[in-house]
Amino acid sequence: MDPYVLLDVRTDATQAEIKAAYHRALLAAHPDKNITSTIDIAALKEAYRVLSSPELLKNAKTGPRPAQIVSLSDFTELPAGDVWEHPCRCGANYCISASDMDAGRHLVPCASCSEVVWVGYEIVEE
Repeated sequence: MDPYVLLDVRTDATQAEIKAAYHRALLAAHPDKNITSTIDIAALKEAYRVLSSPELLKNAKTGPRPAQIVSLSDFTELPAGDVWEHPCRCGANYCISASDMDAGRHLVPCASCSEVVWVGYEIVEE
């Protein structure tokens, strides 16, 4: 997940704003403060680590790097239609929908692990 979204800060936030947002998010996610919280504290810590490091921050701004390029023809169309899936090496699947393709999205994350693939396809004009 995008560390800026996770900590709810702007991309031009100062280090002081990032630190304050991190502490707010930790308090909101703390089990003693919010029993029903579904926020992963480890993910918050990782987001803060990334946003507080100039080198990691540079990589966060460039987005995920795909593990491999996979052709849409290697995906399996699901019976419901308009959704295709491809197995990840972790055992879960990558899924891409017709609306993703209409929007020009090529980077597809695994449903379970942190792997991302670049899906190759062409949009056919009718």
